[in-house]
Amino acid sequence: MPTNPMPRSETRGKLIVISGPSGAGKTSICTALLADLPGAVWSVSATTRPMRPGDVPGVSYEFLTREEFARREAAGEFLESAEYVGHRYGTPRAPLEQALRRGQSVILEIDVQGGMQVAARMPDSIRVFVLPPDAESLRARLEGRKTEAGEQLTRRLAKADGEIATARDSGCYPYFVVNDVLETTVEQVKAIITREQQKA
Repeated sequence: MPTNPMPRSETRGKLIVISGPSGAGKTSICTALLADLPGAVWSVSATTRPMRPGDVPGVSYEFLTREEFARREAAGEFLESAEYVGHRYGTPRAPLEQALRRGQSVILEIDVQGGMQVAARMPDSIRVFVLPPDAESLRARLEGRKTEAGEQLTRRLAKADGEIATARDSGCYPYFVVNDVLETTVEQVKAIITREQQKA
């Protein structure tokens, strides 16, 4: 994803975690944040899932075999890792740490399992959970993608309820936003980031 020019700063950057069920609009929010936040960069996750149409290796994800993923996980190369719908996902630690040391904001889109790990390991991160307006709109968004088979769509919808409940119960997400109108949601998240940066 594109990035803005890096600002001059001696301050350590902030890790911004965006989580939510599949279809809630996380990627659209992250794309808008990357365009609007000076110096923001995208944390490219590693995954064992197959590539989909439109995926770009090294940009969408770093695509790994299960064997390579397991090797890197055992070596401690991931900040967090999780299993989602039968595939492994993880956040490579080294590029994220390098960007933070340069004073950049790092945008990380991960599921609730990963968010809980990041909350424990980087408690100063900014963590936002994105909610769909309702179950009907979530189903419509997922169906509109036309990337899920019927059985997988059903699994994702069933998982969404559990993810939302886990996020609320875990206490790891200080902020919840409902993504009804994308532009309004992005402004809400930007306000949260500004508030947290001012605290720091």
